[in-house]
Amino acid sequence: MPFELQPTLTGTLVELRPLHVDDYDDLYAVAADPLIWEQHPNSDRYKPAVFQQFFREAMESRGAFVVMDRATGRIIGSSRYFGYDEQRSQIEIGWTFLARAYWGGVYNREVKRLMLRHAFQFVDCVMFRVGPDNHRSQRAMEKIGGVRLPGLQFARGHDAVVFQITKSNAHFPD
Repeated sequence: MPFELQPTLTGTLVELRPLHVDDYDDLYAVAADPLIWEQHPNSDRYKPAVFQQFFREAMESRGAFVVMDRATGRIIGSSRYFGYDEQRSQIEIGWTFLARAYWGGVYNREVKRLMLRHAFQFVDCVMFRVGPDNHRSQRAMEKIGGVRLPGLQFARGHDAVVFQITKSNAHFPD
């Protein structure tokens, strides 16, 4: 069965649905906050030209989502699947960001839980790449059971700390 990269995934707090071109303004309204990106390797992603490139790449990936707050129906962030490798039975989840009002764990955990549950229908391993100075995201990965791999990897122009979650060690904390 082929990996469905852009299903609609619905949880208690959030809904993830495929990213559409007409989501740009609402998503940029979230991404325009410089504090979201302060620990990120692309710390200038809040700038319009930089975000336009990010958005274009997200659309081209055909695995990107908007994250919507189910209570308000508003877009609060984005995430995506990338690099599906059927032979290695793995995929990457990344490029996740949420409005600061939604930081603190429960929303991010639900986003990741929904994406992991979907992914594990098709793969045995999910990878996450986090900037070495992005301590918030590294802690978030640890909270959802990500296992940090040794050393740094260089990918897409940046060093990254790599975490993995396998189907056999996945747990979905509430």
